Amino acid sequence: MESATQTLMKIYKWLSGLLLLTLICSAIWVNRGLAISAPDDIFTTITGKKIALKALRGKPVIVAFWATDCPGCIKEIPHLIDLYQQYHKQGLEMIAVAMYYDPPSHVVEMSKTDGLPYDIALDLQAEHARAFGDVQLIPRTFLIAPDGSIDLQITGTFDLAEMKTRIENFIKG
Repeated sequence: MESATQTLMKIYKWLSGLLLLTLICSAIWVNRGLAISAPDDIFTTITGKKIALKALRGKPVIVAFWATDCPGCIKEIPHLIDLYQQYHKQGLEMIAVAMYYDPPSHVVEMSKTDGLPYDIALDLQAEHARAFGDVQLIPRTFLIAPDGSIDLQITGTFDLAEMKTRIENFIKG
C-alpha cells in the first residue's frame, strides 16, 4: 500500500509536469505571432548598384552570406542560380553578401567565372553581417517575406525543395 508521502510525491511530479507543459505551450502561443523584421540595410553591389532592403518590400528576398573559399557556399551556388532563374521574373530578389575577409578580387572573379545572375555585395566592414545578427558561420541564408519579416534563416546549406515551397507561397499569396 502506498504511503501518503508517496501519493503526494506522485501528485507533485504530475502537477510539475503539467505546469512545465503549460509554460512551454504558452511561450509557443505567445511567440507564434512575433516576426523579426529584416534590417533596413543598403547594399552596394560589385557593379556599384545600391540596393535598399526597404525598397524591396512587397517581394520575397533572399540574402545569402558566403565566401569564395567556403565549400558549403560553393555547393549552394547552383541552387541559388536555380532559384533566381526560376523565380526572379515572378518577383524574387536575391543578394549574395561576400564576407568581410573575402578578397574583393576573388568575389568579382568567381561571379564572372560562375556567371552568377543575382546581385553580389561586398561586406568590407562586416556591417551587413552585424545587422543580420552577427553572421559568422557560413553559408547563412535569410528568406525575407514580402512584409519585411525574416521568414527563414538557415546556417549551412538550405533545403532547395523547402525554399522553393516558401518562395512559391509568397509569390502566390
